[in-house]
Amino acid sequence: MAQTQGLGMRYIKAFLKGFFVAAPVTVTFLDRVACVARVEGASMQPSLNPGGRQASDVVLLNHWSIRNYDVQRGDIVSLV
Repeated sequence: MAQTQGLGMRYIKAFLKGFFVAAPVTVTFLDRVACVARVEGASMQPSLNPGGRQASDVVLLNHWSIRNYDVQRGDIVSLV
């Protein structure tokens, strides 16, 4: 019984170590490099959400290009 409690504590410690490393890395990546967003509504038709369908499109927002001022004609820019 004592071994199973020790084993459970090791799993919990390993999970917490991984979590406290993965959470800041994930937040930094989503803030600085890229994130996923949904586009809904008619504001971006016909480029996104073509045909007026009710389903939303999923896009990858590239934060890196904006930070490097690498925006070109034809790019879609999202503002929050």
